[in-house]
Amino acid sequence: MGSESRSFSKVLHLPKWYPHRYDDQDGDFVGRHVAAITAHGRAGVAVLFAAVARGPLPGLIDVEEDFTGPWPTLRYYYRAAPTGWALLDKPLKLLLYFWCLLRGYRRLCQHWGQRPDLVHVHVLLRTGLFAWALKVVRDIPFIVTEHWTLYLPLRSGSISGLRWVLTRAVVRRAAALHTVSGGLRDAMAGLGFVNANPVVIANVLDTSLFHPEEKSAASAAPTLLHVSAFTDQVKNISGVLRVVARLRAAWPGLQLRIAGYGPDEEFLKEYAATLGLLADGTVAFLGKLPHAAVAAEMGRATALVSFSRAETFGCVLLEARACGCPVVATRTGGVPELFQPENAFGLLVEPDDEAGLEAALTAVLDGRVQFNATQLRADAAARCAPETVGEAFGTVYRQALSRH
Repeated sequence: MGSESRSFSKVLHLPKWYPHRYDDQDGDFVGRHVAAITAHGRAGVAVLFAAVARGPLPGLIDVEEDFTGPWPTLRYYYRAAPTGWALLDKPLKLLLYFWCLLRGYRRLCQHWGQRPDLVHVHVLLRTGLFAWALKVVRDIPFIVTEHWTLYLPLRSGSISGLRWVLTRAVVRRAAALHTVSGGLRDAMAGLGFVNANPVVIANVLDTSLFHPEEKSAASAAPTLLHVSAFTDQVKNISGVLRVVARLRAAWPGLQLRIAGYGPDEEFLKEYAATLGLLADGTVAFLGKLPHAAVAAEMGRATALVSFSRAETFGCVLLEARACGCPVVATRTGGVPELFQPENAFGLLVEPDDEAGLEAALTAVLDGRVQFNATQLRADAAARCAPETVGEAFGTVYRQALSRH
């Protein structure tokens, strides 16, 4: 492979999710990983992303190439209904996806003047199939990063037989399998998705953006904050609404501020209205917020509440911690390992245990349970600082290339 500096020079990232023209926050945690690797992993990187267009295109495929940013980024969009015939469009879109990746791969090779030395897949499965093909045809090793709640018990039953077979094959052939939590690693192993070189590396936290703020007198009223994508089956926001509806009698002026967006947004607004939470101002839906606004909300909140049924990591839980904001969350997926020792960094309840959530929130609101903001921030920074994450990936890259 030549010298280490040569063999470690170029890494191609293939994400399933990545910020794009239709949603600048979709997969932004992948972007933070890439940024950390670029700054601290001692690797030259590029990102190649392809997705179905969410609007009209001038042609079958549209391309955005950026070679002027911190790293080369190629985004490809292809039509959602190329022919208008559903039976033809499904296989055609799959072919278009791989055609986009192949076209982008060749463009990056031309730009770099060489092939990538390593491919880094973010979230399976099609990304991993393309990386596996590059390994077979070009002898380029690849590693896999997985974030997806698909592998957790709540959702794993939806994995088809074909997906299971292909995922197992891709994971086994990767030079390493990185998961963002031990809980996700174990869940994948329980499904048979096992790699000889598993590694757990946290998501990245922008500690310069998420930090404690001085609470003003105006923020004295008890305020709960919820931040998520609005998929109620997974995030159980409706359960939070029911608990807050019961709490407001004991806490006049209590507010629940909900930041986010997603497919269940209208349903949740209607449900909050039926509980009388909108008419009296108890609940406010803030919509999609930029990260700086989310950080400001965390700085003002009495506590962040998450009632998810499945979480592989929970970036907002650590962002709130970095802001010195106490967290009440569920004991699911990778969350418990982020809250060790028990009760040191927040309170955990069982998924769907609304009585437990009500009791935990009451303990925080009335001050019976308190947390040190400085300690909360220090722990979040130690786990998720960009330099820590970037250097950890650098080690994974070197080991993968050495084994190859």
